[in-house]
Amino acid sequence: MLVVELLGTNQTPITRRQIMSIVRYTARAARGKKIEIRIVADQAIKKFNKLFRNKNKPTDVLSFAWGEALPLINEELLGTLIIAPRYIKRQASEWQVSWKEEFTRSLAHGLLHLLGADHTTKPEAKKMFNRQEKIVARFK
Repeated sequence: MLVVELLGTNQTPITRRQIMSIVRYTARAARGKKIEIRIVADQAIKKFNKLFRNKNKPTDVLSFAWGEALPLINEELLGTLIIAPRYIKRQASEWQVSWKEEFTRSLAHGLLHLLGADHTTKPEAKKMFNRQEKIVARFK
């Protein structure tokens, strides 16, 4: 069974139940693992982005796959996602898509990173973004 711990009080465009459905669908191969999702304000994600990526600006989602970086801390924890819904809302407006769609996209993107997907090369990017958009289409 996949366990999802959802933390944070910031407003999101989708319900807790919808978040859980997206996570279960995307990470169904991660049975027996736990995913922590932190919903945070722009200032908080900006601090994490600066600390871990040396980028002094907010972003939509950050993924920390603990199995890669810290395998001995908690073998059951697949990783942590940090999501900034207000940033995503502005991004959605910029790209002229709904907040719900863009939030789903960011959530799927972060989850795929936790599962080992990346977009550093063109073939990886194509595969990851195709998978991401299939998830978005399913939950639109």
